Amino acid sequence: RHRSENELEPRPLAEKVFAVTGTLQGMTRNEAVQRIRALGGKISNAVNRNTDYLLLGEKPGSKLEKAKMMSVTVLDERNFKRLLGLAQD
Repeated sequence: RHRSENELEPRPLAEKVFAVTGTLQGMTRNEAVQRIRALGGKISNAVNRNTDYLLLGEKPGSKLEKAKMMSVTVLDERNFKRLLGLAQD
C-alpha cells in the first residue's frame, strides 16, 4: 500500500541522469543529489552517453568539457532550481 502512494508522487525527473561538477552556492552537492533522487532522477559520477544533464557549479572539472563534447544539457544552479520548481524569478 505504501508503494502505491509513492507511485502517485510527481516524479518530473524520472529516468533522467544527472552529473554534478564544481562547487554549488545555494545548496550542498549532497542536497542537490537528494533533490534529484526525490524527483525520480538518477546520479552518475561521470559524464557519459547516458547523461541527460550536468549541474554546473563554480570551478568545474573535466566533466564540463566532456559534457560539451557529448552535447549534454548543462544547467547552472539557477536553471537547475527552475527545473526543480524552486526558482523565484
